[in-house]
Amino acid sequence: MATLKEIAEKVGVSVATVSRVLNYDATLSVSDETRRRIFEVAQELNYKTLRERSQQARESFRFGLIHWYSERQEIDDPYYMAIRLGVEKECFDRGIELVKLFKQNGAYPIERMEALDGIIAVGKFGPKEVFAAGAKQIVFVDCSPDEHRFDSVVIDLRQATVTVLDYLLRLGHTKIGYIGGREYVDGETPIRDEREAAFYEYLYVKGLYDSRYVWIGAFTAEDGYRLMKEAVSGGDLPTAFFIASDSMAIGALRALHEAGIAVPEEAAIVGFNDIPTAAFLHPPLSTVKVYTEFMGETAVELLIERLTTKRAICKKVVVPTELVIRSSSEGNEKGSGR
Repeated sequence: MATLKEIAEKVGVSVATVSRVLNYDATLSVSDETRRRIFEVAQELNYKTLRERSQQARESFRFGLIHWYSERQEIDDPYYMAIRLGVEKECFDRGIELVKLFKQNGAYPIERMEALDGIIAVGKFGPKEVFAAGAKQIVFVDCSPDEHRFDSVVIDLRQATVTVLDYLLRLGHTKIGYIGGREYVDGETPIRDEREAAFYEYLYVKGLYDSRYVWIGAFTAEDGYRLMKEAVSGGDLPTAFFIASDSMAIGALRALHEAGIAVPEEAAIVGFNDIPTAAFLHPPLSTVKVYTEFMGETAVELLIERLTTKRAICKKVVVPTELVIRSSSEGNEKGSGR
């Protein structure tokens, strides 16, 4: 695992600056470019592929990379940054030209897409998005808006949620809270979050669901902080929380520290994504590891395969996740001897 010193040396800033950026210190005065660079270097130093990398054959393709989020949002929650880096690295290894495309006046530049061999769309897209008409082939990463027309790479959010809840139940927790976010497609339509849905369904069946223990905002450290403060001020605090993003979990931990609530003794915390920041927190954050870089790599491979084999049937690749246990949730698990 990369150290703060290694990140600081590569970026050219102090160790203290790296620590404060990775912990979303809102009082730190530093440029967005420096913040972005710190997150990118942290991700790159922790970058590991699931397969043996070898020299790839050079491909004479020209791909477009579409982001559904802004650069500011990428800093606030570097989940999509990690996917982007996976796409960029795979294209670089294969000698594929990659063109980044952003919305212009609320629409994607269709005319620029027509000159591309294919598109990789990272984020959440809905049926009203029309950019797909401008490309011969497209692969969606982190959503599957039309699996009968387009390839996609997704994760199993429901199974990941069940894994977290099973773990917390084994620890003996019966009052489990959820802090999550809302995302929208087409600028207005809320996306059903499978983590939130699975949280409700799984605990409801067991007779443990309580709507008072659910707080929803945006996937940012600021909202994680705000929502946890609401939870603390309301009294009857759950003994464990599943938080739908590590960025939110970072803010939530800060709120708990300020309130003098010990983690994990009084409130166990499990996040989601396993961004590099997670290992540097106090205490280090238990979280669901998402193989984001691998998702980006897989999207590139799918697009190349579709173009070279002329495959007509669409593929939907589901990448597994892994629960990483760290100090923020470690407790008296039954049978563990603790």
